[in-house]
Amino acid sequence: MSGPRGDERVIDVVIIEDDDVIGRQLDLGLRNHGYRTSWHRTGTSGRHQVRERRPDVLLLDLGLPDVDGVDLARTLRAEDEHLLIIILTARSDDIDMVAGLDAGADDYLVKPVSTTTLLARLRAHLRRRPPVPHDAPPVRIGDLLVDPASRRCFVSGAELVLRPKEFELLLALASAAGVAVSREDLMARVWDENWFGPTKTLDVTMAALRQRLAAPAGGDGPPRLPTIVTLRGHGYRLDSPSPTSGTG
Repeated sequence: MSGPRGDERVIDVVIIEDDDVIGRQLDLGLRNHGYRTSWHRTGTSGRHQVRERRPDVLLLDLGLPDVDGVDLARTLRAEDEHLLIIILTARSDDIDMVAGLDAGADDYLVKPVSTTTLLARLRAHLRRRPPVPHDAPPVRIGDLLVDPASRRCFVSGAELVLRPKEFELLLALASAAGVAVSREDLMARVWDENWFGPTKTLDVTMAALRQRLAAPAGGDGPPRLPTIVTLRGHGYRLDSPSPTSGTG
């Protein structure tokens, strides 16, 4: 069977789920649709497999018998910024969702989750985007430089390390600096045009991006950085720094 992306490469998925019924359902459902899976009932075993296999996707339950799922997500995200982490949990409170996304998860699904919904969400995440042309020019706003070709960001010449979604979100705003961008447009560009998940993922990623831009940078003085403005009921706008900002 061909891979889920329609090409020859099979997507590798590690499942960390201690419930036998749910774990078996996930394992069998994904295998039947062409994914390569490895199912583990403890966080310790699953963590070892993620480090050993370097999979494309991690499906992670939060209520594990040996480790805290949020802490595990944070650890594995720090080790691999490209790993697609999807949390599957019975915890439905907003505070748990925010904690999971803030720990680095790309998505948060509340059980019970049908195989159809999970597969659709996986396809949305894994769908290939058009490659950025090698000659795509960097975007400079004040002391901020966003380079779409290399997918790197710099502040006053020093690299600012961003997670993949944080970079894509910043690029989407920087490419339309000074223009109001709706939440729907940001979700379509950064996540997927057919995204039907919670927009809280946008809020959490935006908060993380703001924190990184607010972090002090080295140099002779504070950098001149653009400001992310929240437009209530619409979306966001990236405003250029004022002529006097960053001068103390």
